Amino acid sequence: MSEQTTVADEKAKKAAYEGNKLTKRLRHHVGDAINDFNMIEEGDRVMVCLSGGKDSYALLDILLGLQKSAPISFSIVAVNLDQKQPGFPADVLPAYLESLGVEYRIVEEDTYSIVKRVIPEGKTTCSLCSRLRRGVLYRVAEELGATKIALGHHRDDILETLFLNMFYGGKLKAMPPKLVSDNGKHIVIRPLAYCREKDLERYARLRAFPIIPCNLCGSQPNLQRQVVKEMLNDWDRRFPGRIETMFRALQNVVPSHLADTSLFDFAGLVSGQVPLAGGDMAFDKETFHDPLPPLDEDGAGLAEAVPQRRTISILDSRRPVQESPCGG
Repeated sequence: MSEQTTVADEKAKKAAYEGNKLTKRLRHHVGDAINDFNMIEEGDRVMVCLSGGKDSYALLDILLGLQKSAPISFSIVAVNLDQKQPGFPADVLPAYLESLGVEYRIVEEDTYSIVKRVIPEGKTTCSLCSRLRRGVLYRVAEELGATKIALGHHRDDILETLFLNMFYGGKLKAMPPKLVSDNGKHIVIRPLAYCREKDLERYARLRAFPIIPCNLCGSQPNLQRQVVKEMLNDWDRRFPGRIETMFRALQNVVPSHLADTSLFDFAGLVSGQVPLAGGDMAFDKETFHDPLPPLDEDGAGLAEAVPQRRTISILDSRRPVQESPCGG
Protein backbone atom coordinates (compact mmCIF):
# COMPACT_ATOMS: atom_id res chain seq x y z
CA MET A 1 0.00 0.00 0.00
CA SER A 2 1.40 3.37 -1.00
CA GLU A 3 2.06 6.18 1.46
CA GLN A 4 -0.54 8.35 -0.27
CA THR A 5 -3.18 5.64 0.15
CA THR A 6 -2.34 5.28 3.83
CA VAL A 7 -2.64 9.02 4.40
CA ALA A 8 -5.97 9.10 2.54
CA ASP A 9 -7.27 6.21 4.64
CA GLU A 10 -6.25 7.92 7.86
CA LYS A 11 -7.98 11.11 6.79
CA ALA A 12 -11.12 9.18 5.91
CA LYS A 13 -11.12 7.44 9.29
CA LYS A 14 -10.65 10.73 11.11
CA ALA A 15 -13.46 12.36 9.12
CA ALA A 16 -15.78 9.45 9.89
CA TYR A 17 -14.87 9.62 13.58
CA GLU A 18 -15.48 13.38 13.77
CA GLY A 19 -18.75 13.00 11.87
CA ASN A 20 -19.93 10.34 14.29
CA LYS A 21 -19.11 12.54 17.28
CA LEU A 22 -20.96 15.46 15.73
CA THR A 23 -24.03 13.35 15.01
CA LYS A 24 -24.14 11.99 18.55
CA ARG A 25 -23.71 15.45 20.06
CA LEU A 26 -26.56 16.95 18.05
CA ARG A 27 -28.87 14.01 18.73
CA HIS A 28 -28.22 14.29 22.46
CA HIS A 29 -28.78 18.06 22.40
CA VAL A 30 -32.12 17.54 20.66
CA GLY A 31 -33.02 14.76 23.06
CA ASP A 32 -32.20 16.95 26.06
CA ALA A 33 -34.37 19.77 24.73
CA ILE A 34 -37.27 17.39 24.08
CA ASN A 35 -37.01 16.10 27.63
CA ASP A 36 -36.42 19.41 29.40
CA PHE A 37 -39.43 21.09 27.81
CA ASN A 38 -41.63 18.01 27.28
CA MET A 39 -41.76 18.78 23.57
CA ILE A 40 -42.97 15.45 22.19
CA GLU A 41 -45.43 13.07 23.85
CA GLU A 42 -47.03 9.72 23.16
CA GLY A 43 -49.23 9.85 20.06
CA ASP A 44 -48.05 13.26 18.87
CA ARG A 45 -48.18 14.13 15.20
CA VAL A 46 -45.21 16.43 14.64
CA MET A 47 -45.28 18.78 11.67
CA VAL A 48 -41.67 19.63 10.78
CA CYS A 49 -41.48 22.90 8.86
CA LEU A 50 -38.92 22.38 6.11
CA SER A 51 -37.60 25.51 4.40
CA GLY A 52 -34.77 23.94 2.46
CA GLY A 53 -32.13 25.51 4.73
CA LYS A 54 -29.52 23.68 6.80
CA ASP A 55 -31.39 24.02 10.11
CA SER A 56 -34.72 22.54 9.06
CA TYR A 57 -32.99 19.74 7.15
CA ALA A 58 -31.03 18.87 10.29
CA LEU A 59 -34.16 19.04 12.42
CA LEU A 60 -36.04 16.60 10.20
CA ASP A 61 -33.05 14.28 9.89
CA ILE A 62 -32.41 14.11 13.64
CA LEU A 63 -36.08 13.68 14.58
CA LEU A 64 -36.44 10.84 12.07
CA GLY A 65 -33.43 9.16 13.66
CA LEU A 66 -34.73 9.61 17.20
CA GLN A 67 -38.19 8.41 16.19
CA LYS A 68 -36.78 4.98 15.37
CA SER A 69 -35.40 4.47 18.88
CA ALA A 70 -37.91 6.36 21.01
CA PRO A 71 -39.88 4.30 23.57
CA ILE A 72 -42.97 6.27 22.63
CA SER A 73 -44.85 6.44 19.36
CA PHE A 74 -45.13 9.69 17.43
CA SER A 75 -45.50 10.45 13.74
CA ILE A 76 -43.74 13.02 11.58
CA VAL A 77 -44.98 14.93 8.56
CA ALA A 78 -42.68 17.34 6.73
CA VAL A 79 -44.23 20.50 5.30
CA ASN A 80 -42.68 22.97 2.90
CA LEU A 81 -44.26 26.26 1.92
CA ASP A 82 -43.51 27.10 -1.71
CA GLN A 83 -43.82 30.89 -1.63
CA LYS A 84 -43.44 31.17 -5.41
CA GLN A 85 -40.12 32.92 -5.32
CA PRO A 86 -38.66 33.35 -8.82
CA GLY A 87 -36.23 30.57 -9.57
CA PHE A 88 -37.29 28.40 -6.63
CA PRO A 89 -36.29 24.78 -7.50
CA ALA A 90 -39.66 23.16 -6.81
CA ASP A 91 -38.40 19.65 -7.56
CA VAL A 92 -35.61 19.52 -4.95
CA LEU A 93 -37.62 18.98 -1.76
CA PRO A 94 -40.16 16.48 -3.15
CA ALA A 95 -37.30 14.38 -4.55
CA TYR A 96 -35.42 14.52 -1.26
CA LEU A 97 -38.47 13.67 0.86
CA GLU A 98 -39.47 10.85 -1.48
CA SER A 99 -35.99 9.38 -1.02
CA LEU A 100 -36.50 9.41 2.75
CA GLY A 101 -39.92 7.81 2.54
CA VAL A 102 -41.33 10.37 4.96
CA GLU A 103 -44.86 11.72 4.76
CA TYR A 104 -44.83 15.25 3.41
CA ARG A 105 -46.92 18.09 2.03
CA ILE A 106 -45.80 20.84 -0.34
CA VAL A 107 -48.02 23.90 0.10
CA GLU A 108 -48.12 26.44 -2.70
CA GLU A 109 -48.96 30.00 -1.62
CA ASP A 110 -47.82 33.07 -3.54
CA THR A 111 -46.73 35.12 -0.53
CA TYR A 112 -43.80 36.43 -2.56
CA SER A 113 -46.05 38.65 -4.67
CA ILE A 114 -47.83 39.97 -1.59
CA VAL A 115 -44.55 40.89 0.11
CA LYS A 116 -43.17 42.58 -3.00
CA ARG A 117 -46.39 44.52 -3.48
CA VAL A 118 -46.71 45.70 0.12
CA ILE A 119 -43.09 46.33 1.16
CA PRO A 120 -41.35 49.30 -0.51
CA GLU A 121 -38.18 48.55 -2.45
CA GLY A 122 -35.15 48.47 -0.16
CA LYS A 123 -37.14 47.87 3.02
CA THR A 124 -36.86 44.73 5.14
CA THR A 125 -39.28 42.02 4.07
CA CYS A 126 -38.71 39.55 6.92
CA SER A 127 -41.50 40.68 9.24
CA LEU A 128 -44.36 40.47 6.74
CA CYS A 129 -42.95 37.36 5.11
CA SER A 130 -42.76 35.52 8.44
CA ARG A 131 -46.30 36.55 9.43
CA LEU A 132 -47.75 35.33 6.16
CA ARG A 133 -45.76 32.11 6.36
CA ARG A 134 -46.83 31.54 9.96
CA GLY A 135 -50.51 31.94 9.11
CA VAL A 136 -50.30 29.43 6.29
CA LEU A 137 -48.43 26.89 8.42
CA TYR A 138 -50.98 27.16 11.24
CA ARG A 139 -53.74 26.44 8.77
CA VAL A 140 -51.90 23.47 7.30
CA ALA A 141 -51.15 22.07 10.77
CA GLU A 142 -54.86 22.04 11.48
CA GLU A 143 -55.61 20.36 8.17
CA LEU A 144 -53.02 17.66 8.86
CA GLY A 145 -54.13 17.10 12.46
CA ALA A 146 -50.68 18.02 13.76
CA THR A 147 -50.38 18.37 17.53
CA LYS A 148 -46.90 19.94 17.47
CA ILE A 149 -45.27 22.32 14.99
CA ALA A 150 -41.47 21.91 14.95
CA LEU A 151 -39.31 24.82 13.83
CA GLY A 152 -35.58 24.77 13.10
CA HIS A 153 -34.41 27.67 15.28
CA HIS A 154 -31.19 26.94 17.17
CA ARG A 155 -29.31 28.33 20.18
CA ASP A 156 -27.75 31.18 18.20
CA ASP A 157 -31.17 32.27 16.91
CA ILE A 158 -32.42 32.42 20.50
CA LEU A 159 -29.53 34.59 21.67
CA GLU A 160 -29.79 36.87 18.64
CA THR A 161 -33.46 37.41 19.44
CA LEU A 162 -32.58 38.26 23.05
CA PHE A 163 -30.22 41.05 21.96
CA LEU A 164 -32.53 42.28 19.21
CA ASN A 165 -35.27 42.77 21.78
CA MET A 166 -32.90 44.50 24.20
CA PHE A 167 -31.28 46.79 21.63
CA TYR A 168 -34.29 47.65 19.51
CA GLY A 169 -37.41 46.66 21.44
CA GLY A 170 -36.64 47.55 25.05
CA LYS A 171 -37.63 44.06 26.21
CA LEU A 172 -35.81 41.26 28.02
CA LYS A 173 -37.26 38.62 25.74
CA ALA A 174 -35.78 35.81 23.69
CA MET A 175 -37.23 32.95 21.61
CA PRO A 176 -38.86 30.21 23.73
CA PRO A 177 -38.10 26.54 23.05
CA LYS A 178 -41.82 25.81 23.41
CA LEU A 179 -44.92 28.00 23.16
CA VAL A 180 -48.58 28.10 22.24
CA SER A 181 -49.14 29.26 18.65
CA ASP A 182 -50.57 32.69 17.92
CA ASN A 183 -53.98 31.23 17.13
CA GLY A 184 -53.96 29.27 20.39
CA LYS A 185 -54.54 25.94 18.66
CA HIS A 186 -51.07 24.41 18.48
CA ILE A 187 -47.88 23.88 20.43
CA VAL A 188 -44.79 25.19 18.66
CA ILE A 189 -41.49 23.50 19.56
CA ARG A 190 -37.85 24.23 18.77
CA PRO A 191 -35.95 20.96 19.33
CA LEU A 192 -32.66 22.54 18.15
CA ALA A 193 -32.71 25.04 21.05
CA TYR A 194 -29.50 23.60 22.55
CA CYS A 195 -27.67 23.20 19.21
CA ARG A 196 -24.89 25.49 18.02
CA GLU A 197 -25.22 26.92 14.53
CA LYS A 198 -21.65 26.00 13.66
CA ASP A 199 -22.43 22.38 14.51
CA LEU A 200 -25.49 22.48 12.26
CA GLU A 201 -23.38 23.92 9.44
CA ARG A 202 -20.94 21.02 9.78
CA TYR A 203 -23.80 18.54 9.96
CA ALA A 204 -25.34 19.91 6.76
CA ARG A 205 -22.03 19.36 4.95
CA LEU A 206 -21.67 15.90 6.46
CA ARG A 207 -25.16 14.85 5.37
CA ALA A 208 -24.92 16.68 2.01
CA PHE A 209 -28.37 18.24 2.33
CA PRO A 210 -29.66 19.79 -0.93
CA ILE A 211 -29.69 23.35 0.45
CA ILE A 212 -32.09 25.84 -1.14
CA PRO A 213 -31.12 29.49 -0.48
CA CYS A 214 -33.81 32.04 0.36
CA ASN A 215 -33.77 34.68 -2.38
CA LEU A 216 -36.90 36.53 -1.33
CA CYS A 217 -35.11 39.08 0.83
CA GLY A 218 -31.79 39.07 -0.98
CA SER A 219 -28.65 39.56 1.09
CA GLN A 220 -29.90 42.64 3.02
CA PRO A 221 -26.53 43.01 4.81
CA ASN A 222 -27.77 45.76 7.12
CA LEU A 223 -30.54 43.73 8.71
CA GLN A 224 -30.54 44.22 12.48
CA ARG A 225 -30.39 40.47 13.02
CA GLN A 226 -27.29 40.21 10.83
CA VAL A 227 -25.62 42.97 12.82
CA VAL A 228 -26.34 41.15 16.07
CA LYS A 229 -25.17 37.83 14.59
CA GLU A 230 -21.84 39.38 13.64
CA MET A 231 -21.50 40.84 17.15
CA LEU A 232 -22.07 37.45 18.77
CA ASN A 233 -19.71 35.72 16.36
CA ASP A 234 -17.03 38.29 17.20
CA TRP A 235 -17.54 37.68 20.93
CA ASP A 236 -17.35 33.94 20.37
CA ARG A 237 -14.00 34.32 18.63
CA ARG A 238 -12.49 36.76 21.10
CA PHE A 239 -14.03 35.42 24.33
CA PRO A 240 -14.46 31.63 24.13
CA GLY A 241 -17.21 30.49 26.45
CA ARG A 242 -19.15 33.74 26.50
CA ILE A 243 -21.94 32.43 24.26
CA GLU A 244 -22.41 29.37 26.47
CA THR A 245 -22.52 31.60 29.56
CA MET A 246 -25.14 33.89 28.01
CA PHE A 247 -27.37 30.99 27.08
CA ARG A 248 -27.15 29.59 30.61
CA ALA A 249 -28.29 33.01 31.84
CA LEU A 250 -31.58 32.46 30.02
CA GLN A 251 -32.05 29.38 32.20
CA ASN A 252 -31.16 31.17 35.45
CA VAL A 253 -33.48 34.18 35.70
CA VAL A 254 -33.78 36.06 39.03
CA PRO A 255 -36.89 38.33 38.81
CA SER A 256 -36.19 39.91 42.22
CA HIS A 257 -32.96 41.33 40.86
CA LEU A 258 -34.40 42.91 37.75
CA ALA A 259 -36.87 45.81 37.62
CA ASP A 260 -40.17 44.46 36.31
CA THR A 261 -42.91 45.18 38.85
CA SER A 262 -45.26 42.75 37.08
CA LEU A 263 -42.88 39.86 37.81
CA PHE A 264 -41.91 40.76 41.37
CA ASP A 265 -43.75 42.63 44.14
CA PHE A 266 -41.17 45.29 44.90
CA ALA A 267 -43.85 47.55 46.41
CA GLY A 268 -44.82 44.86 48.90
CA LEU A 269 -41.34 44.35 50.32
CA VAL A 270 -41.09 45.08 54.05
CA SER A 271 -38.34 44.66 56.60
CA GLY A 272 -38.32 41.40 58.51
CA GLN A 273 -38.96 39.22 55.47
CA VAL A 274 -36.70 36.33 54.58
CA PRO A 275 -33.77 37.72 52.52
CA LEU A 276 -34.01 37.12 48.81
CA ALA A 277 -31.77 34.69 46.99
CA GLY A 278 -28.60 36.44 45.94
CA GLY A 279 -28.56 38.72 48.93
CA ASP A 280 -28.09 42.46 49.15
CA MET A 281 -25.09 43.42 47.06
CA ALA A 282 -25.92 47.10 46.68
CA PHE A 283 -22.87 48.17 48.68
CA ASP A 284 -20.56 45.35 47.72
CA LYS A 285 -17.91 45.40 45.04
CA GLU A 286 -19.11 42.91 42.47
CA THR A 287 -16.67 40.37 41.12
CA PHE A 288 -17.23 38.49 37.90
CA HIS A 289 -15.29 35.52 36.66
CA ASP A 290 -14.19 34.79 33.13
CA PRO A 291 -16.73 32.78 31.13
CA LEU A 292 -16.51 29.06 31.58
CA PRO A 293 -14.53 27.30 28.85
CA PRO A 294 -16.61 26.33 25.83
CA LEU A 295 -17.66 22.76 25.24
CA ASP A 296 -15.17 20.78 23.22
CA GLU A 297 -16.07 18.61 20.27
CA ASP A 298 -17.25 15.84 22.61
CA GLY A 299 -19.51 18.20 24.53
CA ALA A 300 -17.05 18.16 27.45
CA GLY A 301 -15.14 21.02 28.99
CA LEU A 302 -17.40 22.12 31.84
CA ALA A 303 -17.10 19.06 34.02
CA GLU A 304 -14.98 20.71 36.69
CA ALA A 305 -16.76 24.06 36.57
CA VAL A 306 -20.42 23.10 36.99
CA PRO A 307 -22.29 20.14 38.46
CA GLN A 308 -22.76 17.35 35.99
CA ARG A 309 -26.08 17.58 34.18
CA ARG A 310 -27.83 14.27 33.84
CA THR A 311 -27.93 13.44 30.15
CA ILE A 312 -31.09 11.76 28.95
CA SER A 313 -31.40 10.44 25.44
CA ILE A 314 -34.41 8.97 23.74
CA LEU A 315 -31.80 6.91 21.97
CA ASP A 316 -30.95 4.68 24.90
CA SER A 317 -31.09 6.16 28.41
CA ARG A 318 -34.46 7.73 29.02
CA ARG A 319 -36.48 7.57 32.17
CA PRO A 320 -39.57 5.32 32.09
CA VAL A 321 -42.42 6.72 30.03
CA GLN A 322 -44.58 7.03 33.15
CA GLU A 323 -42.17 9.60 34.58
CA SER A 324 -41.45 11.52 31.39
CA PRO A 325 -43.62 11.15 28.30
CA CYS A 326 -40.75 12.07 26.01
CA GLY A 327 -37.17 12.50 27.03
CA GLY A 328 -34.00 13.89 25.62
